Amino acid sequence: MSMFCYQCQEAAKGTGCEIKGVCGKTSDVANLQDLLLYTTKGVALLSQLADEKGIDTAVANKYIIDSLFITITNANFDRNKIVAKIKEGYAIQDGLKGQVETKDLHDCATFRAADENEMESKALLIGILSIENEDIRSLKELLTYGLKGMAAYGEHAWNLGYEDDSIYKFAKKALVATLSETISADELVGLVLECGKFGVDVMALLDKANTESFGNPEITAVNIGVGTKPGILISGHDLKDLEELLEQTQGTGVDVYTHSEMLPAHYYPKFKKYENFVGNYGSAWWKQTEEFVTFNGPILFTTNCIVPPKASYKDRVYTTGASGFDGCVHIADRVDGKAKDFSAVIEHAKKCAAPTEIETGEIVGGFAHNQVLQLADKVVEAVKGGAIKKFVVMAGCDGRMNDRNYYTDFAQELPNDTVILTAGCAKYRYNKLPLGDIGGIPRVLDAGQCNDSYSLAVTALKLKEVFGLEDINDLPIVYNIAWYEQKAVIVLLALLHLGVKNIHLGPTLPAFLSPNVANILVETFGISGISSVEEDMKNWIN
Repeated sequence: MSMFCYQCQEAAKGTGCEIKGVCGKTSDVANLQDLLLYTTKGVALLSQLADEKGIDTAVANKYIIDSLFITITNANFDRNKIVAKIKEGYAIQDGLKGQVETKDLHDCATFRAADENEMESKALLIGILSIENEDIRSLKELLTYGLKGMAAYGEHAWNLGYEDDSIYKFAKKALVATLSETISADELVGLVLECGKFGVDVMALLDKANTESFGNPEITAVNIGVGTKPGILISGHDLKDLEELLEQTQGTGVDVYTHSEMLPAHYYPKFKKYENFVGNYGSAWWKQTEEFVTFNGPILFTTNCIVPPKASYKDRVYTTGASGFDGCVHIADRVDGKAKDFSAVIEHAKKCAAPTEIETGEIVGGFAHNQVLQLADKVVEAVKGGAIKKFVVMAGCDGRMNDRNYYTDFAQELPNDTVILTAGCAKYRYNKLPLGDIGGIPRVLDAGQCNDSYSLAVTALKLKEVFGLEDINDLPIVYNIAWYEQKAVIVLLALLHLGVKNIHLGPTLPAFLSPNVANILVETFGISGISSVEEDMKNWIN
């Protein structure tokens, strides 16, 4: 065993990756990510002490969010960047040590590696399996993965100038708690549930950041064909990066297309003013190895969802922010409030052919909570009149394994009186199917990115109020959620915090859940897996 990672749904053999990540992560990168997380816990510990003394910890706060995000699945495969981030953590720790009491500090705040070889050897000592008790390990990892998802959404909000100090303080408290060798399972369960509360808070913060910056999403038909000009394909989730790219491509003769989770950017009013913002190219993240070949122009990754690029297009891949891949050009972060410089990407695009068309037509989306609430009377009338019998939440992630065909088949088999509520890249399993509408209400209501699962929760709470129900679980809603990585974990914890029960999670339950921890989720919240489309349709819908 040269590494161990089981944070995503595609963990090898359903237990964990031990030689190389299914995601493409090499063992040295996996181990260095473990060390980065350990170093980040040291920063959290010292920063927590600094907070108690009223010392400014803004630099440490940003470092914690950045580092957690970098270790999320499919975000950063660049060994050099991870090593640099570890060294940055050492420097931040040293700065804090001069301001706080440092007697009897935990090892995570005192370790220093002389070189990269020492980093790797140290990393092998502090990985996931260093925690012997299976249930404690499971709960600590569940908490850590929730924090990683929380950090992703927190970083997007930060990029738009929005922060909540309570989110930083909880992240530090939770990271420090994972260091304890005496913490009980009950205490960890409490922290996991508290993480769900801050998951709601961070998604609400990002929702506010996005809508105040770009307007409330509105119903929009997005072109999935191509134009005749060279293009840049922007992937990931960061809307600030997209805004700056659109500003810098004006008048250059270069079009901008979205990919995968960037699709919902088309729903925001502010982005509609850009004439060269022409459409969406391709499908979910896992199909990029074939779709990037035909795009012909450069691809800009703003966040996670990178698949190790093929040689045929690797020289056209650029990364920025938390993303990174060895051998790909990385666009530097903002300095002193100035925009990122995407000129290299734009100049590259000018030398490329226009994208090759792979499909035509439109995708309709933009059903975030503000837009759905405007349709509330129409929706309520359809429910009361019997035209809509059930809502099915099919939010979450997509993935490359064949068992995810289940979600396409499930959507196709749903009765015509059901409406799908979705957010995240899971929608690519059914958002191009001709599922029709119910009295003008589309049968697939796409709220946006994975973080916009918050919109689905707001919508459900509003429907509960409109129908005068006591409990959100009395609504005619079924939750059939697909998961892949850690942002889906924080969405799940957020839903649990809001009181949602009987969530069906698939295509498999997380490998990091020990039998006892899985039983807690089953007995307390009614969480279960999926079976066959026929069985699940019979038990949940008909």
